[in-house]
Amino acid sequence: MYELKTEACFDSAHFLTDYYGKCENLHGHRWRMVVYLQQATLQKEGTMRDMVLDFGVFKQEVCAIADELDHTFLVEKDSLSPVTVTALKSEGFSLTILPFRTTAENLARYVCERLTARDLPVYQ
Repeated sequence: MYELKTEACFDSAHFLTDYYGKCENLHGHRWRMVVYLQQATLQKEGTMRDMVLDFGVFKQEVCAIADELDHTFLVEKDSLSPVTVTALKSEGFSLTILPFRTTAENLARYVCERLTARDLPVYQ
């Protein structure tokens, strides 16, 4: 088995809907993504011969997602009133509206699905 690993970080704010504790309030995190690729064999031909994947390509894909999420307010769709969303946008805030509760677990799944859709052999 062959593996590659890379990391990227981003800073963003969020809150958890229907949660009763500190995280129900708006707060921020430094999020750290650690992504592993895995393949049973190495590529056989071309510029990526004897590689799982070109590491630069892998790193670029992970960093692109981190850059999209960096310094933005991660908002679960329909968790804020339309008036609030409009007000935040009119004040120049960067919002990323996501179709899920913004837990670490859901963000990990989101990143995994995005990378898998780009044909990266993500396993963790």
